[in-house]
Amino acid sequence: MRFLSRSLLALFLLGGTLGILAVAFDSVYSAFQERASRETRNRPQRERIYAVKVIPAEITSVKPQISTFGETRSRRTLELRAPIGGIILELSPSFVEGGVLEKGDFVLRIDASEAEATFQFALADRNDAESEVKEAIRSHLLVQDELVAAEEREALLKRSLDRQVELLERGVGTSVAAETAELSLSSAKQSVLSIRKNVAQAELRVDQAKSRLARREIALVEAQRKLDATSLEAEFSGVLSGISIVQGGRLSANERIGTLIDPTALEVAFRVSNTQYRRLLDANGNLLSVDVVVQLELSDTSISTNGRIVREGAAASEGQIGRLLFASIGNSREVGLKPGDFVSVSIEEPELGGIMRLPATAIDSSGRILVLDDDNRLEDADVELLRRLGDEIVVRGRGLRDRMIVAERTPLLGVGIKVKPILPEQDGITAQDKPEMIALSAEERDKLIAMVESNSFMPARAKARVIEQLKKPEVPAAVLDRLGSRAGG
Repeated sequence: MRFLSRSLLALFLLGGTLGILAVAFDSVYSAFQERASRETRNRPQRERIYAVKVIPAEITSVKPQISTFGETRSRRTLELRAPIGGIILELSPSFVEGGVLEKGDFVLRIDASEAEATFQFALADRNDAESEVKEAIRSHLLVQDELVAAEEREALLKRSLDRQVELLERGVGTSVAAETAELSLSSAKQSVLSIRKNVAQAELRVDQAKSRLARREIALVEAQRKLDATSLEAEFSGVLSGISIVQGGRLSANERIGTLIDPTALEVAFRVSNTQYRRLLDANGNLLSVDVVVQLELSDTSISTNGRIVREGAAASEGQIGRLLFASIGNSREVGLKPGDFVSVSIEEPELGGIMRLPATAIDSSGRILVLDDDNRLEDADVELLRRLGDEIVVRGRGLRDRMIVAERTPLLGVGIKVKPILPEQDGITAQDKPEMIALSAEERDKLIAMVESNSFMPARAKARVIEQLKKPEVPAAVLDRLGSRAGG
């Protein structure tokens, strides 16, 4: 009986469960049927439009600037050296570091006693050589006279021999007389030969005497040069540097005593890269004589002057890159430059025409830019990148006049995308208006300055800045409002 009741309860629970499942299945099926029977609504997709900054393409011309650094130097720099050694007897009052000398000015004088003695010895030797030449010439003339007399005697004996031979042939003379005349003629001929040898020796003596005279004259000129070298004069006008001697000191031969620099013939030496150097060449490969601006930066100001490229280095220096160029910069006294200054150099390249100046962010790595069509959609345009000028680029392209160019490319932008162009004057990043300025009377200015000075909570640096503003003829209104709020009025 218990078994039967439990079986019936189980059947009842099973039937209830199946009923609940059937109801749930019917509800789910009805929901799917209802969803399937509904009309499908097609929601149109809205195209995304990006706001981009654009600039109009303006064709213009520009003279690019090459910036580099260089060193000033003088084209005329002379090392002063002592030609001979000796004691310094006298120095020019201007012979000091930075002393100014004019051309031909006296520099120093060295003890000339040794040079004077050497000159006198050389002069005496020259006079002896002249006397020797004169004596040799006189001896040569005498030997020539002897030769003439010997030749005349030879001719006389020759005629005597001919006469004895003629008498012998006629049977009047004797053979002894003829032989005697022949012997005399032979002796005369030997005498002529001996005298001719003496003439040759006399000529050789004259040549040797003249050679010795020439050597004595050279020695005399050298002695005179050393004597003149005891007094040194400035070869050109300039400024002295590197002075290392004093009066009374002893100099050795060829010792360096200083450097004379011409400050009116300055030039600047600077290096440019090979690419920049190629831009400074003409069609024939010759260096262009373009203008440069040389600037020396000081702590509170700067010195600037103009120059012009005049030449280039003959060869590439070992361990250096690029090309070495030189530019003349005129008279340094007018601008304050000195040899050895480290300066910045701006070189003006030849003018580039038919170009556009764009932000550097407008171009990609492949040399393309994005432009807008009539429907404000983006399209690619190829341009030729000519220069990079800081945050700008100089490009040249066809068919871009007056078209709108995207100023800043981003990965989100591409060909065919529709954009909302924002012109520079519509951009929120514009120059702020000038602050309103208010003129103060003397009493108001003194009152405000006293108030700032008496404020113990304000930092000293802020006090100095505000006081400097208050001392000007006009003061920003914002400063006055801030001071008024602190004063409670």
